[in-house]
Amino acid sequence: MKKFEYIIKDEVGIHARPAGMLVKEAKKYESKIVICKDGKKAEATRLMAVMGLAVKCGNTIEVEVEGADEDTAFEAVKAFFEVNL
Repeated sequence: MKKFEYIIKDEVGIHARPAGMLVKEAKKYESKIVICKDGKKAEATRLMAVMGLAVKCGNTIEVEVEGADEDTAFEAVKAFFEVNL
């Protein structure tokens, strides 16, 4: 399993548009991608679960990637956060 922490820089946080883009990105990989915030977890492939975390600007989240293609998925998801959130 690989993990990284990320501080959300988007002024609106993870709202519908970037959440949808994140789900689409996460579904490209076999690995399970989980977003953690304040003890709550959501699979990155589930839109409503991701939005249910209510991630705002300035929040720190932890992203866990585990599975067959975790190295590729880890790099892609980390890059996604840096570019979009």
